[in-house]
Amino acid sequence: MPESRNRRPHVFLMTATLVALAVTLPAQAQASSDLPALTARAETAALYDDEAGGNSDADDPAIWRNSAEPDRSLVVATAKEGGLRVYDLDAREIQSVPAPAGPTPDDAPGRFNNVDLVQGLKLSTGRADLAVTSDRLRFYRIDRDRVGGPLTDVTDPAAAPVFSADQEEINDQRTAYGLATWTDRATGRSYALVSRRETTSVALLELLPTRSGTVGYRKIRTIDLPSSFRLPDGTSWSPCLEPGELPQVEGMVVDPANGALYAGQEDVGIWRLNADLSGTPRLIDKVREYGVPGTYDEATEECTPGADPGYGGTRISADVEGLTLIPEADGDGYLLASSQGDNTFAAYDRELEDDNEYEGGFRVTAASATLDGSEECDGAAAVNAPLGRRYPNGLLVVQDGDETPQSEDRSATGFKFVDLADVMDALED
Repeated sequence: MPESRNRRPHVFLMTATLVALAVTLPAQAQASSDLPALTARAETAALYDDEAGGNSDADDPAIWRNSAEPDRSLVVATAKEGGLRVYDLDAREIQSVPAPAGPTPDDAPGRFNNVDLVQGLKLSTGRADLAVTSDRLRFYRIDRDRVGGPLTDVTDPAAAPVFSADQEEINDQRTAYGLATWTDRATGRSYALVSRRETTSVALLELLPTRSGTVGYRKIRTIDLPSSFRLPDGTSWSPCLEPGELPQVEGMVVDPANGALYAGQEDVGIWRLNADLSGTPRLIDKVREYGVPGTYDEATEECTPGADPGYGGTRISADVEGLTLIPEADGDGYLLASSQGDNTFAAYDRELEDDNEYEGGFRVTAASATLDGSEECDGAAAVNAPLGRRYPNGLLVVQDGDETPQSEDRSATGFKFVDLADVMDALED
């Protein structure tokens, strides 16, 4: 969705190995209009991206399962400059956490872009579940029964910005963007994988509890995904973007069973790589617009596309956004991706042995005049476990980038709650 942007030229280096990466995908596709239509069971109140609405712009959800009382599970969601929202399973807001202010009135405030969870991190005060958010990486302890709301900020005040060298870069939003957490089963250490806005960079951060009960981090390594691609006709292609901007990564998720990181490069496709950022990334699917040339028009600040050479994928349309996993007990399950360009969701086999084969898709449409569907979806989160009487078969939460009703002068967004049983039925038919 549109955002305020201040850009500067960016120098980008990448290895020859990554530049040459490309995949050839099957030509068959299921028309998006033929996909099953699901409806939400509940929706959050609309958020408004204006001064009256606190510049709140719904983006990314995470689902915290209360193992002791599944009915009292929570959804933690980002609202950009509007901070964090916490919802119960009826989609009712139970806490609002403001984004941190800038160091001076002239500096940009914090923006909560993406959120993910860490379970059972060992703090000096005991083990705790945490919500981790970008763009100024912050940590919130989750305590369902805390007076005042379940989230408590436990960020180490000494933690430095993940990418930004100075406040000017922070003000220009060259900050942490997409985010996924991961706990290495072999070592028990917990990590966050964080992308940088308007670049192709992804960093691996180890989470470090302090003696005072707060949480910081240290950067282990950073990789840069490609910004230019070799096409089958021998030419090179880069997505058409504003000057100084590279094709960024936002949606990310790690499969804890095998340590595979899936990263959605918005105008390119879905990458699979090792969560420790070792080895060579593999592009497992491409957006339909992959390879389409474009010319940026300074006057309109838009790209004019050229003729489609036919090198793109067949299942997802740019932007590829929120990625989430739907694991199953037998080790099977799905990787789910939001295809923002055609308002659908695509599902891929979770098992690496099947090379993440495409398994189908669906759309989330209006249930009634007052409960609409999901359009231009930015973020998604799923839990395939009982969540009490409301969602005994699990829950999928998706962002709605075009919340109804809209007005000419107010941009409204929100989140939709979908019964996971409906999702599984749609994918398994």
